[in-house]
Amino acid sequence: MHIPAPLAFLAICAEFFGSLGLIFGFLTRIAAFGIAMNMLVAVLMVHMHIAFFMNWSGNQKGEGYEYHLLALALPFLSSSGARAPFSIDAALFGKSARCRRPQPGPLKNSFAR
Repeated sequence: MHIPAPLAFLAICAEFFGSLGLIFGFLTRIAAFGIAMNMLVAVLMVHMHIAFFMNWSGNQKGEGYEYHLLALALPFLSSSGARAPFSIDAALFGKSARCRRPQPGPLKNSFAR
């Protein structure tokens, strides 16, 4: 594919350290961005010309890109929510305002006057 060596090294680092970051919850958004960009490049450069579906019957030259779209969506879903309570990010940076759940209060009757 004639990818320059520094970009190939960045792709390897994004896959290796990005997966570790997502597993342990360390710098989750940066790790998710690296994995998502890696999957986007895989879809556009390798799998786009083949087809959408996987090669279940062995009739195509390669595999489709539906798995890569799933792998592209999952990092964004995992980084968009609140921090996990046992992640390294939560231990280092504490709970942010986005992580706090509203406390239940008294119920108000909207029909009462």
